[in-house]
Amino acid sequence: MKKLKPNKRKIHRKVASISAIPLLITIISGSIYSFLQPLGIDTFWLIKWHTGNFGIINLQPFYSIFLGITSIVSVISGVRLLQKNP
Repeated sequence: MKKLKPNKRKIHRKVASISAIPLLITIISGSIYSFLQPLGIDTFWLIKWHTGNFGIINLQPFYSIFLGITSIVSVISGVRLLQKNP
């Protein structure tokens, strides 16, 4: 049973590290856009980044699905790490 917990930690670390950068891009771009819009500064490229369109690479069809699935897996694996095994 003790070998199972390190495997859970490895899975959680990998999923969290894979989803961290896209989540940060989404959070930062959305926050900056919502701050600049009332000031009259139109930065439409931030919305494109927010939705996964990075110019040369357009991930819009998969970006929100990827963020959602990796977020759910990160939360579930994190909660399972906190649970005590009898």
